[in-house]
Amino acid sequence: MSRNFSEAANQICILRLSALGDCCHALGAINNLKKEMPAAKITWVIGKNEHQLFKDVEDIEFHVVDKSNLIKAMLKIKQDLKGIKFDALLNMHASMSANLISTMISSDRKIGFNKARARDKQNLFCNEFIPAKKQQHVADGMIEFVNHLTNKNGHPVWEPINLKPEENEIKRYVDENKTTCVISPCSSQRYGKSYNRSWPIENFIEIIEYLLEQENMQVIVTGGLSQTEIEYSNSLDKKGFNEGFINRIGKTSIRGMAAIIKHSQFVISPDSGPAHIGTVMKKPVIGLYAMSNFDRSGPYHSRNWIIDKYPEALELFEGKKISNSKWGQKVKDPKAMQLIKVKEVKLKIDEVVSYVRKSD
Repeated sequence: MSRNFSEAANQICILRLSALGDCCHALGAINNLKKEMPAAKITWVIGKNEHQLFKDVEDIEFHVVDKSNLIKAMLKIKQDLKGIKFDALLNMHASMSANLISTMISSDRKIGFNKARARDKQNLFCNEFIPAKKQQHVADGMIEFVNHLTNKNGHPVWEPINLKPEENEIKRYVDENKTTCVISPCSSQRYGKSYNRSWPIENFIEIIEYLLEQENMQVIVTGGLSQTEIEYSNSLDKKGFNEGFINRIGKTSIRGMAAIIKHSQFVISPDSGPAHIGTVMKKPVIGLYAMSNFDRSGPYHSRNWIIDKYPEALELFEGKKISNSKWGQKVKDPKAMQLIKVKEVKLKIDEVVSYVRKSD
């Protein structure tokens, strides 16, 4: 049973450690919480990599853990939060690591997903439960925690975050007099090569050439230092492009990449963290989706811009239809990304460029 205590000054603890995209979803819920409960003191227990992006978000006290060393993380949180009893713990991270860390956090109200929805037995570590809802976006699932406290029907809220000094640093090469497209070509490799959601580099090369044919256009490609990203970067450098192209793969931090997105006009990305940073920064995202369900985990406000081949890929590579598949079912064959055709992405580019130039 939820209780409305939104008018009181409460201490609320958010537990969401990772990943980057999921923390972007969590931020949408936290921003709504700040709006509905402005007197509340909010603490966020978060992973060290994700903290780099969000550390300057106002009115949140962060406690950072390295979940790769779970015992150390548990002891750190126990020490950091010693003597604090929270009015509510919102465990937005259904994992055993988060479950165990939650035992170090004192609160009479430990809120998590119910048995039907919880993973890794999260429900055994909670005493209040968010009921399962069918076919819900991850961000909508997280806002349910806030609605549980406020007895309201709120929605995720995102506002561009401050990224100083990175925003000053990128002014050296981001031309704000041009329409800037950020391309983040590679997905996370954390699930291994069988779930590599990156679109082929030859397709991106064709898209970059198409973008640079547009009047007053700048293209900035971002990425990290994974083997796939290094290979993509080498291919881009070998190709050579006209003025207006900048390769920043391996040359920017998470915050630097986010600052570039903030000062761009739109983003092209597969299902990965930068797509969701685009949502945080209120940018249209041309999402390249074939291996995961956009309706569950896509960039929240970019449905109009998505290339969605997931239903086709699910049937072709997994032999299933959405109607009889588990919500969140992944397609685990990288060839699924080849279902996304260059001409389809070009059409979306035309639509987005027209949209952002009318909006400026």
